[in-house]
Amino acid sequence: MASNNNGSNRNLVPEAKAGLNRLKNEVATEVGLSNYESADKGNLTSRQNGSVGGEMVKRMVEQYENQIK
Repeated sequence: MASNNNGSNRNLVPEAKAGLNRLKNEVATEVGLSNYESADKGNLTSRQNGSVGGEMVKRMVEQYENQIK
């Protein structure tokens, strides 16, 4: 199945952007990446960036699972 987003990320719910940014910065701080918001993400390793994204997804899945119980 082909994707038509041309490699760019889209916000399906634009109103959620601020909340996602808060979560991203909170997770980054917890994994030891201070000043993540202003950091040049290109200078971070894949492991560092992946840790932030992976932990965000983990928390969102946990929150969803708690809501459906």
